Amino acid sequence: MRILVAYGSKRGGTAGLAEMIGEGLETAGLGAVVQPARRAPGPEGFDAVVVAGALYANRWHRDARRYVHRHAGCLRALPVWLVASGPLGESASGGDIHPVRHVAGAMSHVHARGQVTFGGRLEADAKGFPARAMAKKMAGDWRDREQVDLWASMIALELTHPDGSPSQGSAREEPPVT
Repeated sequence: MRILVAYGSKRGGTAGLAEMIGEGLETAGLGAVVQPARRAPGPEGFDAVVVAGALYANRWHRDARRYVHRHAGCLRALPVWLVASGPLGESASGGDIHPVRHVAGAMSHVHARGQVTFGGRLEADAKGFPARAMAKKMAGDWRDREQVDLWASMIALELTHPDGSPSQGSAREEPPVT
């Protein structure tokens, strides 16, 4: 099974997150192709798609939005998950984070199976006025590899066992009652 992970990233944090997602899917036994959304192939030929985008001022990255819009027809016929990356500090690990407007709209538009918001990363030497100002107080990395791997394994389980049944290797045989 091949999964496309297309992402929009401005400062590299979401690109790294997309790589983590791809690695998590591969660890779970699926093939993953990780590409920037502006250069990613269309979803044809893939079994599922994950579209990830950084959040800037509560806006989902333009490349992620454009990928979803450009390929909406095909995405509606595939299992799709959407990812946002961006909360910094304690808000990054505060449990379920509601999707921003762009992600919620994209979910509805392509009938995505789910969405998640992961913590982001902001380098101390970030360029640009808003990022540089934020970095003075909020520089750090709040991407949680364990959380990403767990999410990727849940996707793999849903794709390989859509009825929720366990794999043959995990079924326990109960001893006969005598």
